[in-house]
Amino acid sequence: MEKHLIINIGRQFGSGGRRVADCLSQKLGIPVYDNELILKAAEKSGFSVDLFRKSDETKSFFRLDFYRNSISDEELFMIQSNVINELADEGSAIFVGRASNYILRDRNCLDVFLSAPLEWRVNEAMTRLGLSLEDATKLVTKKDRSRQSWYDFFTLGSWGVASEYDLCLDSSILGDEGTADFIIEFARRRGLL
Repeated sequence: MEKHLIINIGRQFGSGGRRVADCLSQKLGIPVYDNELILKAAEKSGFSVDLFRKSDETKSFFRLDFYRNSISDEELFMIQSNVINELADEGSAIFVGRASNYILRDRNCLDVFLSAPLEWRVNEAMTRLGLSLEDATKLVTKKDRSRQSWYDFFTLGSWGVASEYDLCLDSSILGDEGTADFIIEFARRRGLL
């Protein structure tokens, strides 16, 4: 790929954000960073991976790293922000979640938000995680509430609101591959590809 392309994907839980990112990665030949950001942030900071996993897109007052002292969510956010910026400097990339659209707001990126109807996302959670209808509904609702609270706190923006993104899509309509194709076509028309 000749151009330096950064795609940031915000997503509702169960809307297939990671799967769509993987499709984009295969079609465009560029890396996806999702949970990999946790490993890279832990490696860079010297804090435990478990600390970053526990704080992943959730807000608390402070975290305790058993190998060190306590660390604030703000400090963890800054570490992840630095890793996201460094990876964006290195080349084309697809970032899933973690307020990457906000962190990279001064760059020429494609910011996408994926959603899907609640019933569809609950069904995805039931199928993928083997949960009951009740447990899947609770999980989807809890994850979305947590992501929204975390995003809104760190960005002073509004998670999932169209004005925060270049493109908002219901991923249940076209499926993973069709959604990825639509994003690629949008990027071409915008002159990013």
